[in-house]
Amino acid sequence: MKSAGLATTGAEWIGRAPHEDGQRGRPVLPDDDPFYYPPAGFEHAAPGTVLRSRDVELAFMGLIPQKFTATQLLYRSTDRNGVPEATVTTVLAPTERGPEKVCPVVSYQCAIDAVASRCFPSYALRRGAFAVGALPQFELLLITAALAEGWAVSVPDHEGSHGIWGAPYEPGYRVLDGVRAALGYEHLSLSPSAQIGLWGYSGGGLASAWAAEVAADYAPELDIAGAVLGSPVGDLGHTFRRLNGSLFSGLPSMVVAALSEVYPELDRVIQRHATEEGRALLQALKKMTTVGAVIRMAYKDLDSYVDCPLDEILDGPEVQFVFDDIKLGKQAPTPPVLIVQAVHDSIVSVDDIDELAENYRVAGAAVTYHRDMFSEHVLLHPMSAPMALRWLRDRFAGLPLSERKVRTTWPTLLNPSTYKGMVRLGMIAIKVITGRKVERRPLSDVDVG
Repeated sequence: MKSAGLATTGAEWIGRAPHEDGQRGRPVLPDDDPFYYPPAGFEHAAPGTVLRSRDVELAFMGLIPQKFTATQLLYRSTDRNGVPEATVTTVLAPTERGPEKVCPVVSYQCAIDAVASRCFPSYALRRGAFAVGALPQFELLLITAALAEGWAVSVPDHEGSHGIWGAPYEPGYRVLDGVRAALGYEHLSLSPSAQIGLWGYSGGGLASAWAAEVAADYAPELDIAGAVLGSPVGDLGHTFRRLNGSLFSGLPSMVVAALSEVYPELDRVIQRHATEEGRALLQALKKMTTVGAVIRMAYKDLDSYVDCPLDEILDGPEVQFVFDDIKLGKQAPTPPVLIVQAVHDSIVSVDDIDELAENYRVAGAAVTYHRDMFSEHVLLHPMSAPMALRWLRDRFAGLPLSERKVRTTWPTLLNPSTYKGMVRLGMIAIKVITGRKVERRPLSDVDVG
């Protein structure tokens, strides 16, 4: 996105957009919304500097307004090549805070898993947003569960302003700079010394993992107490091969559409080998929501959109370079991590996550691995929410980690505390779906396993 129209002098960067709680029309898509365009000279600001802010009204599925107001912050961040950029986080601050002297902050990474800007949380979560098939609209239920703990929640557009789904490193920079922006924005009354938690699942787990990996070098001043990495797509290259031609073929297809924008060598391969229909398909995918792309591409094999065997292309040096570059595990996270993965996951291979967990452990990371025997990809996220929140609560409280670093655990579906937690999560969901006020009532309190 281009820089646009906000004069600055000295250290003054923040532009305050009009308060938007009373707005009833459909919000403008990020591509056309001036709020997303950074002011001239923003690149000279430090990473995490707030460039512009506004209050917005959130709604479940864009339709049912919530009783809490969110603050959106446009802030300076950095792409994978160190080039300054700007992106947005949506911050929810609790009115009822926990007993901690300083309110913890959880950065919740949505499974954006798309290129289209209507899937960005900063758009999809807003009242009036038209984003049918955007996953962040469903994840508002879990974002609200974290808010009910008495924690502040930052929900960054971790794919950046161009929706680069699958790029390495930079999702982590955006997550960490989003936390910096939230802590530094005085109207939220958050402390710079606040403990930080990271939480995400699937594509959100991938972004959370990058943040955990780069945190020590990129944002050493942040006190990150722990990171929950739910099914974090440890090897996107392997996932591409696994899902191509399956029900979920649309997911790796969108990764290719996004990465062709940042890897010139990959784009050259596409231009050389993709058929005219194939190139048109990749362009169309950039405008689809996640669910829309999955439906459109169900059981389609990309081999039929290229002029030679797909395996031959995938084994080529240009594509292998990209697959190696986007693979997690470049370095061990410094904060403790809880990895949550279903053994019988039809989207993310448990073998990839086994390898990631072991690589982290060998490199010295503090790893707790919930390797669930019964659940599958979609179901495990809400079913594991009480455990994830309890684990973060324990990290904020400074409790010691279990000595069993990597283990196969009792299945979530057979843990009685899971159902107690799901009842509480169901109560939160009912209030979100009906637009009622959600009081501070920690979901984590019911999980003891």
